[in-house]
Amino acid sequence: MAAEKENSSDLERIHVRIAHSGLCSRRKAEELILQGRVSVNGEQIKTVGVKVSPDDEVAVDGEVIRPPTRLLTVLMNKPKGIITTMRDPQGRATITKFLPEMAAVVKPVGRLDKESEGLLLCTSDGELAHRLTHPRYGVEKEYMTVVTGIPDDKAINRLRKGVFIEGGKTAPADVTVIHAEAKAGTTSLRIIIHEGRKRQVRLMCEAVGHPVITLRRVRIGPLKIKGMHPGEVRLLGKKEVDELKKLVGLPVD
Repeated sequence: MAAEKENSSDLERIHVRIAHSGLCSRRKAEELILQGRVSVNGEQIKTVGVKVSPDDEVAVDGEVIRPPTRLLTVLMNKPKGIITTMRDPQGRATITKFLPEMAAVVKPVGRLDKESEGLLLCTSDGELAHRLTHPRYGVEKEYMTVVTGIPDDKAINRLRKGVFIEGGKTAPADVTVIHAEAKAGTTSLRIIIHEGRKRQVRLMCEAVGHPVITLRRVRIGPLKIKGMHPGEVRLLGKKEVDELKKLVGLPVD
């Protein structure tokens, strides 16, 4: 391995190299190594902690990974009816149609289901993506939703304290009643959660008997989509990316 011949300052741990490629998080990269799915210069690696040099060729499942020339993060206002994935076997419209050509391949950070809209981050930084979605880091995600019916105090308090969905209880949420429309039989709520389970807000509202009619994510951490029209995408500047990194305990360059 070329790593053995290089100055130690040029070396990096193999799971870090994989994460920097944007393929996955460091933790997932470690799992891939232990599963025997990683090779260096054609040699299978099963030991976490191996270091590689810039000249070493690292492959996952036989595919050589290429670190992006730049780590890019973009913010999108995802429209309703769009699938949060880069490709869809069924040929449905995906977020790819809104992403411009960039110097790195970005992937969505978490998901918004097809019928939901609003703020979606996409990044080529695998470790940043992992931490932004992991409950351990408690990144706030704010939603504006319209639900059926008029939730009473008991239902609102259940949402605030946590409800059981798919076998587990949700963490406490910040829930505010914005407006109740008695004639239409609907209520607008602001819900702030610190987790990111699949369809979490929808399942929470269903659990208290008030299914979601519309759902829009308006904020993740310090980032908001105010002023962005559906389908609009913008590249985050260094200051904004640094704020996200600080939020999840990553070093700032």
